[in-house]
Amino acid sequence: MALLLEHRFLQIPNSSQIHTGAFLDSVSHLPPFFDCLGSKVFAPIKADISGNITKIKAVYDSDPEKYETLQKILEAEKEIYGSEWPKAGATLALMWLKRGLRFIQILLQSLADGERDENNPNLIRVNITKAYEQALKRYHGWIVQKVFKAALLAAPYRSNFLKALSKGEEVPEEECLENVRQFLVNFTATVDAIFEMYTVMNAELDYTV
Repeated sequence: MALLLEHRFLQIPNSSQIHTGAFLDSVSHLPPFFDCLGSKVFAPIKADISGNITKIKAVYDSDPEKYETLQKILEAEKEIYGSEWPKAGATLALMWLKRGLRFIQILLQSLADGERDENNPNLIRVNITKAYEQALKRYHGWIVQKVFKAALLAAPYRSNFLKALSKGEEVPEEECLENVRQFLVNFTATVDAIFEMYTVMNAELDYTV
């Protein structure tokens, strides 16, 4: 039905078993999500996510068996890059990608939970602000933060955003949100598992851009 909801993420047994190929296949459909937000200000985030997917795919394609799971990529690159790891290779790309995925997850969850500005119920600034502050803000310097504040002012109406998610179809709001909830089940579990993997492997970095 919807732009990104057609491509559900697979259920994963645990954080060490995220199959790289299946993950890349599912996540490759997500960059157009940012087109639904309407403003060109979101283009850098879209480009960042697309670029990081490309970097991870290049590593995976070089040896699909060796890099069968995301954890195997991190383990192999830890050996390859030594002291430069984790700020190198697909490990760094996945670190930034998971933050973009967390942004999408929090935004969609906030919408699914019915969070809204009572004074402006048909705006999604509340949802986008929550997602940005929890997922990305801490990694951005003040210049990038100012750019994002401008993006908030250009955020689409809630009704237009949900219509964009539904590929322009007039789908009842509750039906669209139910699709969002179904999508979030495995998507949230996948994002959580990647964050857990980075914590366990001590691969998380806290610098700003």
